[in-house]
Amino acid sequence: MKTLIGGVAAAVLGILGLILWWKPFLQLLAGAIPFALLSGGALAIYLGVDELKDKWKGKEEEFGVPTAGKEEAEKYKKEAEELRKEVERLKAEKEEKEQKKKEQEKKAEKEEEKKEKK
Repeated sequence: MKTLIGGVAAAVLGILGLILWWKPFLQLLAGAIPFALLSGGALAIYLGVDELKDKWKGKEEEFGVPTAGKEEAEKYKKEAEELRKEVERLKAEKEEKEQKKKEQEKKAEKEEEKKEKK
């Protein structure tokens, strides 16, 4: 709420200031515009010259694979292979457990059938 009141007060004072000091505002604006254009132009010239220097030197960066990257890639390949083997081992264990569970269920069913027959 304080921010809203402060914003309204600043806007009202800004409008009053523009009305009261319109001519000095225009003088300030008239002096600031050439300076802004001059600064922007100087920056553009500097960047353009810098770009031309880079083109003349032919220093376009080549992206090569660093040796440290190759070593890291090999390390991660080995780790991925180990993880694949572990996943396969865990899948096999899970299948064995499921088979044992099914066998136990079949035995339990057979025992129930025997009990029902008696």
